[in-house]
Amino acid sequence: MSLQGKQVIALVDEDFEDLELWGPVMRLREEGAKVVLTGKEKNKTYHGKYGVPAEAEAEFNEVHPQDFDGILVPGGWAPDKLRRFDEVLDMVKHMEEHKKIIGQICHAGWVLVSADVLEGKKVTSTPGIKDDMTNAGAIWSDEEVVVDGHVVSSRRPPDIPAYCKELVKAFRNH
Repeated sequence: MSLQGKQVIALVDEDFEDLELWGPVMRLREEGAKVVLTGKEKNKTYHGKYGVPAEAEAEFNEVHPQDFDGILVPGGWAPDKLRRFDEVLDMVKHMEEHKKIIGQICHAGWVLVSADVLEGKKVTSTPGIKDDMTNAGAIWSDEEVVVDGHVVSSRRPPDIPAYCKELVKAFRNH
C-alpha cells in the first residue's frame, strides 16, 4: 500500500489497448492509489480493442488535475480520439507544468504530441509513432521503459511489467 493517498487520472475512450489500461490501473490500485477512470461521458462503458470494458467514473470536465498526482494515457486507438479533446490536452499540460507523473504507453504518445509537452524529453513508444514523437521534439529510444523525470513511457503490452514497476516507483517518489 505504498501509494496510499495518491490520486491518478486514467483516461479512457473506445478502442483503448485492454492490457495497457488495465495492467497499470490494477497495479497502482494494488499499491493503494485511487485511480479514476475518466472519459468524455461519466458512467459510459468504453470497450478496449479486445472487448474488455471500462466504465468511466468521471468525465473530463469533472476532474481537476490540481487534485491529482498524475495521469495515465493508455495505448491502442483511443489516444487518437483522446487528443481531440481540449480538456484532455489541458490535463496533460497541467501535469507537465507541475511536474506530476505522466504515464504513456504505445500510441499514447500521440496525446503528448498534441499537448506539446515532449520538447527535449527522452521517451519511448510503439515504433509506429516514432516520427511523430521526434517531430514533436522528443528524444526517442527503443527501450521497454524510459523514465525522464516525471514522464514514464513504454512501448507495448510485453513491456507492461517494467512499465508498471517504474510507474509505482515514480508515484512513490513524487
